[in-house]
Amino acid sequence: MNVIDTVAEVRAKLLGPRRAGQRIGLVPTMGAFHEGHLSLMRRARAECDLVVVSLFVNPAQFNDAGDLDAYPRDPERDAALAAELGVDYLFAPAVEEIYPPGFATTVSVAGVTETLEGVHRGRAHFDAVATVVTKLFNIISPDVAYFGQKDAQQAIVIQRFVRDLDIPVAIEVCPTVREADGLAMSSRNTHLSPADRERAAALHRALAAVQAAVRAGERDPGAAREAALAELARADIKPDYVELVSADKLVPLSRIDRDVLAVLAARVGDTRLIDNQPIQAPEAGANGNGRP
Repeated sequence: MNVIDTVAEVRAKLLGPRRAGQRIGLVPTMGAFHEGHLSLMRRARAECDLVVVSLFVNPAQFNDAGDLDAYPRDPERDAALAAELGVDYLFAPAVEEIYPPGFATTVSVAGVTETLEGVHRGRAHFDAVATVVTKLFNIISPDVAYFGQKDAQQAIVIQRFVRDLDIPVAIEVCPTVREADGLAMSSRNTHLSPADRERAAALHRALAAVQAAVRAGERDPGAAREAALAELARADIKPDYVELVSADKLVPLSRIDRDVLAVLAARVGDTRLIDNQPIQAPEAGANGNGRP
């Protein structure tokens, strides 16, 4: 595996494979690899001729300097894990390579950036995500890029600007990878104390409670949401939000009569975690086992 830190070099390395018609896959990351990242790399390796993993902790998407400083970093371990999985190139640029002096352009997506995380982290967070991912697409020119379902709102934002700007890349959103107790894998989990790590499992139980209610025939989003809130309360977790929204536009639902996304965010101790669960409404499902 080659580790590359400049735009010019990674473009030069990919020119030949691209001209030869090889399928290039990109896995964008901020490092501190866990099994969620590795699952994306395996998927890319299985489906593509050439795999590029980007490793860039994007300072623009942090609205707290302390959070940026505390973000876990272990580039040597990350490089070793990527090499073990057969990644061809690890693109690990410095901040100045991505944001050179005079950088003054922002990619901004309306609508889907203004709810949920947009309310709590600010729309500028998603502007930063959209801008850096657009840059990565322009630098690497992948045929396909892989993202995790855990960051569902981010994936929807990326899908939207790819469509709106006619960027020729397929976006694959892969299932969330979880710990044995259901906690979604995240680089931030390393910040949890043992006690908070145990409490954090309630986030998945809360989402599972919503899913169980819908599968049992619940159509009232408020009632389904109460099941999640009760589960969080038992773990003494006060969420930033728990919502049931449409799976495509992230708008609140007045009735659960279509595929829905249950989303939540909560601070457990000093660590803020997000999670979500796609839920297929029984009327739309193959089994049709819900109440009308």
